Formats: sequence, structure tokens, C-alpha cells
Amino acid sequence: MSDPACQTMIGTSSGQGASARIFQIFNWKGDIWGGGSTLASYEDGKAKDAFAELKPALASCRSFEGVGYVGKFKATVVVEDAQQVGDEAVSFRVITPMGPEFRGDRNEQYIVVRAGNTIATFTMLNVAGSSSFPAELVSRQVDRLRNAQRP
Repeated sequence: MSDPACQTMIGTSSGQGASARIFQIFNWKGDIWGGGSTLASYEDGKAKDAFAELKPALASCRSFEGVGYVGKFKATVVVEDAQQVGDEAVSFRVITPMGPEFRGDRNEQYIVVRAGNTIATFTMLNVAGSSSFPAELVSRQVDRLRNAQRP
């Protein structure tokens, strides 16, 4: 990836450095574009440290270049207002031009939430449009994570 800050942003969002992580795919009724969630569990204090690295990376990452399954690309990062859930949360979109054959850009929303020793990332994909991961599902999942960590 062309920008180290962007690498930190994407790495933290995907659970890099976690002790354990799991990814779940969501298929929405009536929508061909999917979503997903990554739950990344960290040893004591390390989730907070990872999130502390994510915030400045997100503040400085505006675009990055890379190579994906469609070849070389240049993506733009757009920071959004985060839903107030968990101990701390951020939200952003990664927008990648797909070319005229796709009739629009790839637009993927990321909602990244720290709840105790877990970082949960919720993603929603769309092409030639803009979708958001349902806020109600984010809230319910984060509440479950918080309750599971209580002694």
C-alpha cells in the first residue's frame, strides 16, 4: 500500500495484531452487495493501543494506491461521523473508481468500534451507490460484546 497511515487504518480495521479474529459475511435481502463484520480480540490493553494508532492514521490517510483483483487502483478515503457506540468508534468510506464497464465507483463503508478488548469492524459494500451498515445491528452487536466481557 502506498501510504503507511492508510496501511495502519486498513490493518486495524481488519484485526491485524489481534490474538484471535473472525469474519462474517452478510447477504442482505433484495441487495446484491454484501456486508460483513470482523471481530478481533486483543490481550488486555492492546485493543485500546490499536485504536489509538487508528485515529491519527485515519486523520492523515486521504488516498492510497494498491493492487487488487481488478489490477492497480487509487482509492479515496472519506471520514464520516461515527455512531456513538462502544468505548470509541470511527467511520469512514473507501471509494475506488472501477472504470466505465462497472458504471460507478466501489464504495465501502467501515464502522470500527472498540468495546473493551475487542475491535469490531462492520463493512457495507456498494457499487455505483452508497449503502450503510444498519445502525441497529451495530448497536446490538456492540452491546453483546460489552456484556460478554463483564465479569
